[in-house]
Amino acid sequence: MSIKPAYLEAARYLAGLDADWARLVHTVGPCELRTIATREPYEALVRAIAYQQLHARAAEAILGRLIALYPDSAFPRPAELLATDPELQRRCGLSASKLATIRGIAQAALEGRIPDLARARELADEALIQQLVALRGVGRWTVEMMLIFTLERLDVLPVDDYGVREGYRRLKGLEKAPTPRLMRDIGLAWQPHRSVAAWYLWRVPKPAGVQQQEAGGTPPATPAG
Repeated sequence: MSIKPAYLEAARYLAGLDADWARLVHTVGPCELRTIATREPYEALVRAIAYQQLHARAAEAILGRLIALYPDSAFPRPAELLATDPELQRRCGLSASKLATIRGIAQAALEGRIPDLARARELADEALIQQLVALRGVGRWTVEMMLIFTLERLDVLPVDDYGVREGYRRLKGLEKAPTPRLMRDIGLAWQPHRSVAAWYLWRVPKPAGVQQQEAGGTPPATPAG
């Protein structure tokens, strides 16, 4: 896998911040943040919702079962998803709340309230966030995952992400992880490379015996599946 020049530049910048960051970048190695830039925002949002509060493997299994309901589609189109008996979708492992949000996203896509990929690429990060968090059950984190993993935005720091804040706690040997507000302030020093900073924070080594699962954090690769 070839490393994008922007990722190499970001890693060099972060490694130059202090000894802790230099050690982390050296330990983890080059940033291999994987994106799928051809995915429509509707699909990216549905996938991000499926990943919320779940380990990557669990989310992948649920998504796999959901997609299997639509053998003629690589991913269910909004109309297909809405035409399906919700009970069948629930049996895939989706909670009632997540399914309501996913079906709401499908309805919004049909109504044109979710921009297509071409339009989304034209919108600034904050404009896109404000437009999409108006949807039921879609929070800032969900849109930020789309910004990072689909739209390939390089300066997004998901401060509500448990994995990011816990990673920073371990990086700096803190007793408590910073609050989202404090994490946002701390992250200003990482501009314009905050997406890569988040990728490295998701990979801060854990002490021996600590489980890899970190509820609320994003999966280490991508929620794009």
